[in-house]
Amino acid sequence: MDSPLTLDAPSQLRLEGEGVHLREWSEDDLDALIALYDDPEIARWTPVASPFDPTAAQIYLAEAQEARAQGRKVQLAITTDGGLPRGEVLLFPSKADERDAEIAYGVGAAHRGRGLASRAVRLLSAYALGRTGARRVVLCIEEANAASAAVALRAGFVLTDDEPLLRMSRGREIALRTWSLTGTP
Repeated sequence: MDSPLTLDAPSQLRLEGEGVHLREWSEDDLDALIALYDDPEIARWTPVASPFDPTAAQIYLAEAQEARAQGRKVQLAITTDGGLPRGEVLLFPSKADERDAEIAYGVGAAHRGRGLASRAVRLLSAYALGRTGARRVVLCIEEANAASAAVALRAGFVLTDDEPLLRMSRGREIALRTWSLTGTP
C-alpha cells in the first residue's frame, strides 16, 4: 500500500520556472492579498472570506503560516519576479485520498489571462510529484468553473471518472470534479 505524502518542505520554499516564481507569503503582502482576494470571482469559486478586508487578510495569513508550520499545507504567492504577488497556489494532502497531493489556486483579476495559474500549477505539480511521495496530483474543480478547467487542461491534467466530491461552500453543497496528473508534468 502506498504511504501518505509528506509536506516537510524547507521553511522558505521558493520555486522558479515556467516564467513564474513561487514564494512564501509575508506580512508585507497583506495589501496584495486584499487586492487579489477581494474579488467576486474569487468569492464565487473559493472558500476565501468575502469581503476580503484587512482583518480577513491578517486571519488568512496567520492561518496559512500555522498550517505551514504544522506541515498541513503550503501556500505560495505566484509572482513573475519574486516580488509582487499576482496570485496564489496551495499544496495539501487530498481529503479524498491522503496518498494524493491536491493543488488549489487563484489569480487576481488584474493578472488573469496570462497563463500564470497553469504555469504555477505545473511548477508546483513537479515539486509535489518529485518531493512529497504523492502518487498523483489532483485538482478539484466545480464543473461550471470553465476558467479553472482550462487551467487544468493547460497544466496537463486529465478529468478522472472519480465520483464528484461533495463539499459545503457558503451554505450550499457543491460537486467538485477531480482532475489528475501522474508522473512528471
